[in-house]
Amino acid sequence: MANQHFDVLIVGAGLSGIGAAYHLQQECPGKTYAILERRDAIGGTWDIFRYPGIRSDSDMYTLGYNFKPWTETQIIADGPKIRDYVRETARENGIEKHIRYGRKVVKASWSSETALWTVETKVGRYEAGVESQAADKIETYTCNFLFMCSGYYNYDKGYVPDFKDRENFQGQFILPQFWPKSLDYTGKNVVVIGSGATAVTVVPAMTDKAAHVTMLQRSPTYVVTVPQNDGLSNMLRKVLPEMLVYRIGRMRNIALTAGMFKISRSRPLAVRRLLLAQVRAQVGGRFDMAHFTPAYNPWDQRLCAVPKGDLFKVLKQGKASVVTDHIERFTPDGILLRSGKELKADIVVCATGLEMQLLGGAEVLVDGRSYDLSKAMTYKGMMFSDLPNLTNTLGYTNASWTLKADLIAEYACRLIKHMDKTGTKICVPRNHDPSVQPAPFMDMSSGYFQRAVDRLPKQGNKAPWKLFQNYAIDMTLLRRAPVEDGVMEFTRPTGMAKLRSVSKKAALTV
Repeated sequence: MANQHFDVLIVGAGLSGIGAAYHLQQECPGKTYAILERRDAIGGTWDIFRYPGIRSDSDMYTLGYNFKPWTETQIIADGPKIRDYVRETARENGIEKHIRYGRKVVKASWSSETALWTVETKVGRYEAGVESQAADKIETYTCNFLFMCSGYYNYDKGYVPDFKDRENFQGQFILPQFWPKSLDYTGKNVVVIGSGATAVTVVPAMTDKAAHVTMLQRSPTYVVTVPQNDGLSNMLRKVLPEMLVYRIGRMRNIALTAGMFKISRSRPLAVRRLLLAQVRAQVGGRFDMAHFTPAYNPWDQRLCAVPKGDLFKVLKQGKASVVTDHIERFTPDGILLRSGKELKADIVVCATGLEMQLLGGAEVLVDGRSYDLSKAMTYKGMMFSDLPNLTNTLGYTNASWTLKADLIAEYACRLIKHMDKTGTKICVPRNHDPSVQPAPFMDMSSGYFQRAVDRLPKQGNKAPWKLFQNYAIDMTLLRRAPVEDGVMEFTRPTGMAKLRSVSKKAALTV
């Protein structure tokens, strides 16, 4: 197929990609663009994951876009409602017609001579872990600017520890991202391996039909009860415009989340006691609190939200239980633990997390040379050193993803408009400051990050190379600070310089 050119290409039609398209339309209305989506549906994470109880652990006032109010009464929303919200945004703003479905980006090559990205896609129907028969067909696109909105997980492959003798297990072994549509767990004994957001969601959701559900964890996670509905906002809707109610709720929840994180860092023991006390009050005095008492401080890993305390309710009712132990091996009937106890299971759900993967796993080249992300440094948490005309959307680990996604899209539009104004075509962050010291990409002890630390870029010890994980600071850096900061370089294509040189020589000859 002939090459197709757009001013901007957006990779991914999930929450970030649809938001980026909206901001591009608003801020740069003259720019042509297309969205390359590997699947055949809008929604990203919220369309891929279909396990029981799938929901956000962030409130929708902050997970929602800054331009479109969340109007449902349920602020800790389930997956289908979030998916509908994203699709509605695309439909209302004419974004759907720009989406090219079934396009998996496999290579992106930058040319400084032409100031263009050449993007290769495999064409086919993709589902998690499965490629269609037509996936060997290649389509090529070019663009001036590339928005990577594909998240930071490999959705084709979940993380599965090397469980001994797993092949001997006679029951069903399931990964949440590949949930079987026809699974019937009525009357079954279910073991859910894991203690993160997926596990604390699946466990209470499966107690509706299962005989019993056991959450098997190697180590505990901090779990906090949050309201599923916002009574104050529901009351304000009766007297105030919807957008104003949304903004009030949004700013309030941003402040609460930031305050909680700050206190957790400054007074970790006090916050630890508070978190454990609210669990104890809900599960009762007879419950072994060791199952909810992590060895680390609050926010060394992300907190897990429990809407209306649903996990604690099923534990108290005896419909579910928690076991903290290590897996020795699988048996035909279940799992043998290091303590010697065997957990009988008809179904085992492996909620042990995903593998991190930036830029959708695509191969990236700059002027014919392979670009190594592990040797790069992140710029303002959204670009990478020496990588031109490319933004990568990464949300917060201590707040809602979309807060940062909106800011990144707005900043990318600022860059594009600045280049149009100055007649430049290339923007690239370069580190010329020898005092900038590299540090790990994220200050998190979570397993999914630690497993990928050698493949990830670094951050610096000061702005603009430092990843602040702070919405207030990022608003200043991305929305208000000048784009010409001495680090971002704006240039013209090298091909233009050659052309001017040739023209000048030709004129002298004449």
